[in-house]
Amino acid sequence: MKVLKFGGTSVGSAENIDKVAKIVSQRSQSDKLAVVVSAIGGITDFLLTTAAQAVEKDNSYEYTFTALKNKHIDIASKLLDAKHFENVSQKLNNQLEHLKSLLDGLYLINELSPKTSDKLLSFGEKLSSIIVIECFKQNGLNAILKNSQELIVTDDNYTNAIVDLEKTYSNIATFFKEDKHDVVLLPGFVSKSKNGELTTLGRGGSDYTAALVASAVDAKELQIWTDVSGMFTTNPKIVKQAIPINELSYQEAIELSHFGAKVLYPPTVMPVLIKGIPMWIKNTMNPDDNGTLITDIHQLKTNYPVKGISHINDIALLTLQGNGMVGIPGFSKRLFETLAQEKINIILITQSSSEHSICFGIDIKDAAKAKASVDITFENEITLKKIDPIIVETDLSIIAVVGDNMKSHQGISGKMFSTLGKNNVNIRAIAQGASERNISAVINKKDVKKGLNSLHERFFEDNTKQVNLFITGVGNVGERLIEQIKQQKKFVKENIKVNLRIAGLSNSRKMILSDDGISLKDWKSQLDSGQPASLEGFFDGAKALNLRNSVFLDITASEDVAKMYNNYLNESISVIACNKIACSAESDYYNELKHLARKYNAPFLFETNVGAGLPVIDTLNHLITSGDKVHKIQAVLSGSLNFVFNNFNDASTFHDVVKLAQTEGYTEPDPRIDLSGIDVARKILILARESGYQLELSDIEADNFLTESAMNADSVDGFFETLKKDEDHYRGLYNSAKENNCQLKFVAELNDGKAKVGLQEVPVGHPFYNLEGKDNIVMFFTERYPEQPMIIKGAGAGADVTASGLFADIIRLANN
Repeated sequence: MKVLKFGGTSVGSAENIDKVAKIVSQRSQSDKLAVVVSAIGGITDFLLTTAAQAVEKDNSYEYTFTALKNKHIDIASKLLDAKHFENVSQKLNNQLEHLKSLLDGLYLINELSPKTSDKLLSFGEKLSSIIVIECFKQNGLNAILKNSQELIVTDDNYTNAIVDLEKTYSNIATFFKEDKHDVVLLPGFVSKSKNGELTTLGRGGSDYTAALVASAVDAKELQIWTDVSGMFTTNPKIVKQAIPINELSYQEAIELSHFGAKVLYPPTVMPVLIKGIPMWIKNTMNPDDNGTLITDIHQLKTNYPVKGISHINDIALLTLQGNGMVGIPGFSKRLFETLAQEKINIILITQSSSEHSICFGIDIKDAAKAKASVDITFENEITLKKIDPIIVETDLSIIAVVGDNMKSHQGISGKMFSTLGKNNVNIRAIAQGASERNISAVINKKDVKKGLNSLHERFFEDNTKQVNLFITGVGNVGERLIEQIKQQKKFVKENIKVNLRIAGLSNSRKMILSDDGISLKDWKSQLDSGQPASLEGFFDGAKALNLRNSVFLDITASEDVAKMYNNYLNESISVIACNKIACSAESDYYNELKHLARKYNAPFLFETNVGAGLPVIDTLNHLITSGDKVHKIQAVLSGSLNFVFNNFNDASTFHDVVKLAQTEGYTEPDPRIDLSGIDVARKILILARESGYQLELSDIEADNFLTESAMNADSVDGFFETLKKDEDHYRGLYNSAKENNCQLKFVAELNDGKAKVGLQEVPVGHPFYNLEGKDNIVMFFTERYPEQPMIIKGAGAGADVTASGLFADIIRLANN
């Protein structure tokens, strides 16, 4: 036999009750079931509100009662067909009439005694069980409704009755032994005293009802069905990263529930703990979720030291202190006897070894009563100034770290307190039992969210991801990237939870690798003192270090370096390339790199291949991934060429402008690499491939505006001499554009799989016409952007923006 308990949310709507019926129907096929239900969600508060209004002679109690009545009738009408709704209507109305009579009586006598309160509150579970049993019958279940008040016997401590376990267990066992139904439905929370008066079991009473039944019949297991998939590592409403706990010991569950885990109420666990009955916390809304198993510690399969972090709000911390306490026995006895007489529950106790003070935490609502009673008890000592009047601190909370295996792991408390300290959470008091199952700290209530999040991150998350970088090419762009990493390292770690470490650096002469990371304060001197550089040696070093989250960055223009990418990807080392050669090489190599990146889950990113720091490729990838299709691309992709033609005018020579571009770093040392258009051809080829077109570099139609003598010059100096000699040629290009009221732009185009690059005269009004300085612009014409293209525009050249593009790829990869 199994016992299933469904909470207020589980029976809070017609839809949810239908889910309950399906869960019960499925499980009743293999086991006899006892099903315990709570009141419909929110009804207990409804009852208390209605009663308070009646007692205060507030006539609105009738409206509140009507709303309560309509809620039950509405759920029943939506849930049940005509036949079964008719069956249940009379039963509901009978109960509701009794409830109305009770409320009318409260209105007349202006008093709500504990005894009457129990009668009032018992209606919640009675009403819900009437609806649920009819739903079971409508679903063809062989089910019966049994009044729990006929089984559970208590004393007459109204609102929080103490169960007579011997009589209760006997009643339950006898009933279930004789009952032949597949499913027995019982209202939770309600009971009767030995004198036959209605009583209730207090907070968590429905869970307790289910646990009593499970213990009495030696059930296979007890299942608590609620609206969450088990007990969580901490409150998921406060800590978004909280996750369900797979399994807990009984003791861990008691600790977590005592310290605020509202899924479970501590007394619930005791009856099943004594019998060793497994207990599950399950989700009615997602019944297939695993949930949390609560069982004997020796049955657990996991031994994590910390299982959960819980908290209690609205705590008052009271301190009894004074020199007269030292070495004098009896102070603790008198203190706790006083609190017990006032029925004040103590949540936390701590005492200094000097015996100078005793601190204890209680519910804030009891603080005034506790202070008054304790001050009276110790009135003589306070008058003689042997002790101080009791000190009360409010607006506090208790935060607790729980786990059976914490005692087997050193440093748990150290991690807890250091984490809180680093996050500026002040600790007012600490308590830890010898079992080390619970470490509790009293903190300011306003710090609870920060405390829970920081502790959860410390014990359950590794949010800070370390990324190890191996950089080849530390020239202009590489140096700027290293400077950006140095500058932003702290910000990225604190705000993006990424710890950037440079583990390897290489230029054409020297290289260094370090398991512990390279200090960025003097990286240049370290590199100068490094070992002789080789592409294979650098790769072998990165492979040998075998660091997690390793990334190789190529900030060169070397074909030999580009040919190494597959080696890195084969070792699950990600690649970020500023170098365009690999992505514009033969399509077989490009496709191989893409394949290896997917196969080894090692991203291959090359955003800076097109547009430097502009998000051109990333945007294109998002378009493709979302199902869009690119039909045409028009772009000005060379910041160098744009700079040249924007500065070439009547007052300058072509030679002088190209020389300026070289000096400013907008061109390669040999400007022909830029001016020939080969760089632009590589870029449009990359965009074509990323758009899904299989093209080779030889497929790109190129219109070269340089003279033959310029292209054939033996040296860079010789090339510049040809620019002087051929000034008339370049001046003619400029004059032609000027006469046509156009601007000269070197344009790349992709149109339905065919690509070309060349110098064009761009008319006024075209998006390219006013492109200034070193800016790039890309226009994507797609199925979703057929006439008004998506346009990306901005600086497309320069060391700083290129470095920032590489930096963005690093962060993009780290967040993968």
